[in-house]
Amino acid sequence: MSGAHFETVLRLGDNALILGQRLSEWCGHSPFLEEDIAIANTALDHIGRARMLLSHAGELEGRGRSEDDLAYLRDEREFRNFLMVELPVGDFAFTLVRQFMLDVYHRELYALLTGSADETLAAIASKAVKECAYHVRRSGEWILRLGDGTSESHDRAQSALDELWG
Repeated sequence: MSGAHFETVLRLGDNALILGQRLSEWCGHSPFLEEDIAIANTALDHIGRARMLLSHAGELEGRGRSEDDLAYLRDEREFRNFLMVELPVGDFAFTLVRQFMLDVYHRELYALLTGSADETLAAIASKAVKECAYHVRRSGEWILRLGDGTSESHDRAQSALDELWG
């Protein structure tokens, strides 16, 4: 496999790792207990995906680096994640708008990657597609609640969308 393929798998792993860590910051701070559990489970899905992707990236690289080496022993400038996943947690509306945007993106991306010539990546994508379907449904329901809720929830969601869209 090419260096570009390694970089792509590494970027996917970095995105999942950082997003999972950002979402885990909500543990104990969500608006109610059921959402606390749901957002923690979503974070765990991303961390699990990061482990598989970073492990695979290490194999592709062929330098003997493990998933832990790639996750924790690189300089911050070596990470290839989208800047969007690094953004501070913000308020609940910001987190959910960001999550919805990324969930839709991931659903489409991983659906395409199920057809990858890289069998390991295709298998990871097949597992991710199932998780993504749930994530889109959950975050999409929150977008509707926030947008159709109070004027404050609508304004916060719209503000988050305006900030993230650019």
